[in-house]
Amino acid sequence: MAKAFWIDQDFDRDRHGRYAAHVEKNLPEFEWGDIAPVRFACAAWRLATPPSLDPGYVRWDRRVLDATCARNTWDGTLTARVRIVSPLPEPLTRSRAWWRDRGWQGWQELFGQYVEPTQQDLARSPFLRATLLVEAPVPLAGLPPEPEGPHERVEESAQRAVAVLVRELNELVSPILDQLG
Repeated sequence: MAKAFWIDQDFDRDRHGRYAAHVEKNLPEFEWGDIAPVRFACAAWRLATPPSLDPGYVRWDRRVLDATCARNTWDGTLTARVRIVSPLPEPLTRSRAWWRDRGWQGWQELFGQYVEPTQQDLARSPFLRATLLVEAPVPLAGLPPEPEGPHERVEESAQRAVAVLVRELNELVSPILDQLG
């Protein structure tokens, strides 16, 4: 099974702990005083991924367009939201009658990455790009408790939170990517 997400330890180590330095520089991104680890884990994830850190401390499969974490406002749990490039649904591939010779385009690739069409592309032809949206609860087991404040080894806790989220998101998304082929 291919991994959907991974931590780029080598790149980070070659740049002398770039993620830890990024966390330390962005301590105001964290809120303090919550007994649940959700807010802290979400902030750690946000700081580990583009556009906050580019390239990200967390990397993902080229078919993953973005991955975010948020606190569920209903019960305070952690919800992951992952957008994935998908082939067109089978009813659209069965027949091209709906195309009406308009020159529909799908996902474009640039250096192996799926990219959004430019404004110039959109002026020339129509695009139909399928995506899957995964929204799912993420178990809190293994997430470090939120530090009591910015003086409490926040960088280490952030790295641990991100590692747990990578593991949980792999469990969730990797089987989907494997099924898509």
